This record gives sequence, structure tokens and C-alpha cells, in this order.
Amino acid sequence: MKPWRIAAFALTLACAPLAACQKAGDQAGGRSTIQIGGPFQLVDTNGRPVTEKTLLGKPTAIFFGFTYCPEVCPTTMAEITAWLKALGKDADKLNVVFVSVDPERDTPQQLKLYLSNFDPRIQGFTGSPEAVAAIAKAYRVYYQKTPIDGGGYTVDHSSAIYLFDAKGRFVEPIGYGGPPEQGLSQLKALLKG
Repeated sequence: MKPWRIAAFALTLACAPLAACQKAGDQAGGRSTIQIGGPFQLVDTNGRPVTEKTLLGKPTAIFFGFTYCPEVCPTTMAEITAWLKALGKDADKLNVVFVSVDPERDTPQQLKLYLSNFDPRIQGFTGSPEAVAAIAKAYRVYYQKTPIDGGGYTVDHSSAIYLFDAKGRFVEPIGYGGPPEQGLSQLKALLKG
């Protein structure tokens, strides 16, 4: 099988749990029956420890990406920034988190520098490769280092934004590349609970 077909197949598989969650949630009165989320131990952009309990009490939007991402991550972060602006003061009632899937390069300092280009309410989390692997598994996030010409690498990864209620229960994803008004509508619904 050609490498691009393998990558396309892997991305299809990575998105399958999200499609299943959406379907299950529709049948169960808006709540998913698939377990997405769970305990994690990471650090924020100041090097302070953070866990899943750090996010409780407010609805949360979590995006998994990396600071060297050429397209998906900056596009998503710009969209999130626009949505937070559109929400006005209601945006303060929401946790928004960027979790790195590239812990080798994304130190707390690198995350802080990267996130300075976007809304200041967006938090950045990173950790050891083992801690990142553990949160990715709990949140059903696909990511894989891929070599590129010149000896470097990129990271293929899931591109959805995961939405959770104030108790940390998965609600639904915001799909990448959808209409911007759809994502904003989903965040408004999440805030209304």
C-alpha cells in the first residue's frame, strides 16, 4: 500500500470514533455513550502541573496539535480566537486548551510563544512523551511522527476540537473545516449546557 493511502486510512480510522460518538450521542439524548476523556498529568505554559480536575467547573474545548504545524493548527487556533471574540464576555465561562502532541519540541516556553499569537484565554498543555501518549489514548486522539525531506519531521494528528461539559463529560466534536458559524453555534450550546 502506498504511504499516502496508509495515512488516509489511518486518518479515517482516527475519525471513526468521533463519528460513532456523534451517532451514539444523538440516540442518547445528546450525550455520547462512548468514553472520551479521563485522567491526565501535564504542565501548562508556566510549567505548573495540570490535570483533568483543573478544567472542572467550566465547559471545555480541547484541541490537540503542535506548534510547528503548517496549516491545521494555526487555522483552528485562528477560528477559536474568532469564536471567543464573538462570544464576548461569555467566553470567560469556557476553558479552551491546546494540548501538544509534539512534546519533544513543544516545551512550555514554546507553547507560550506560539499561543501569544491567539486569544490570551487559550491555555497550553504539554508534558513528557509518555504523558502525552496517555492523554491521547484517553481522548482517542490519533497522532504520529512522520519524517519529512531534510531530516526533520511533522506530526499527523486528529483535527477535531473536543467539547466537554463542566463535569468533564464528552459532549461532541467540532469537525475541522466546517462552517465557522457551526463551530460558534456549538460553543454557544455548550455554554448553555
